[in-house]
Amino acid sequence: MGRVRLGRVGRAAVVAVGLATAGLLGGCSTIQVKLGMRVEIAKLPVTTMLASQYKTPGVGPGEKKSLIVTFTQPDGKVLVTSGKGKGKVQWKDISVVATVVTVNKSGVLSLPADPRVSDGKIGHVVITVPSHPDLKAEMDIPLRYNYPFRASYSGMDGISGTDGTNGIDGTMGSPGSIDPNNPSPGGDGGNGTNGGDGGNGGDGGNGPDVQVVVAVQAGAHPLLQVGVTPSGGQEQYFLVDPQGGSLTVTSAGGSGGKGGSGGKGGAGGSGGIGTPNGSSGMSGSDGSAGRDGFDGSGGAITVTYDPAVQPYLATLRLSGGGQPVMKQAPVGPMW
Repeated sequence: MGRVRLGRVGRAAVVAVGLATAGLLGGCSTIQVKLGMRVEIAKLPVTTMLASQYKTPGVGPGEKKSLIVTFTQPDGKVLVTSGKGKGKVQWKDISVVATVVTVNKSGVLSLPADPRVSDGKIGHVVITVPSHPDLKAEMDIPLRYNYPFRASYSGMDGISGTDGTNGIDGTMGSPGSIDPNNPSPGGDGGNGTNGGDGGNGGDGGNGPDVQVVVAVQAGAHPLLQVGVTPSGGQEQYFLVDPQGGSLTVTSAGGSGGKGGSGGKGGAGGSGGIGTPNGSSGMSGSDGSAGRDGFDGSGGAITVTYDPAVQPYLATLRLSGGGQPVMKQAPVGPMW
């Protein structure tokens, strides 16, 4: 059998099919190992294992950070986990036991958003490899609260107006006669009807009123305990480090709905053929577009803070309807 020679287009098609197939099989670890994209750590000699965090150590409430595990082989070759490590070692071959923080099957650790779960504690992970029982790595995960936290609320967006209906085309004029011995005029075409007007968009709802309560968690490194409650909603808690952290509380009005489009006017019907031809009908007028709804107003924000919070008030950033109301009064620990 003779060789099949592929031109440039044919070779490109083969490469494209190969890449697409590899993409479809990307989730199959067995195929990835065979293609050299992944390795089976159980089949490789390993002397040491080191765990670290991707970029900055530590994690804050509601945040996710990646772990990286590095292995060293007897010949000095280094193997790294997949994910942020961009290596070939599969996380499914690694076991992680976490305290306070949680770690998923891809080596991504996270901390619950509610700081009451983590306050005063330290995250910790223990990493082992079932196929290499002599290997073990442990590390503390610092819990940090110097983040730009946000508590954002808004009113409901207004509904969009309905589009106007299109007008109906006029009827065609009846035919006359073009026989020179027996001429008759063609009938006039009917007028198109007007398009319907678009409906007005609904107004956006007002943002909820928000109550903010702030206390100082005393210590060598003071933190702010903050409770934020929107009207009709559930209280959220934040623990903010005033040295680098902040809390932005926003109550915005919902966006007004878009007005509906006006319907197109119907076309005038054509005049019938005759001697003379009939006149074409007039096209209907396009409908008017509906008015956009008005945006809602932001809600009122009221802050009650303990006198000890006074030096740290700049940590709070407030945006609502009008100026926030600030009240100083004794506030005890929230948890």
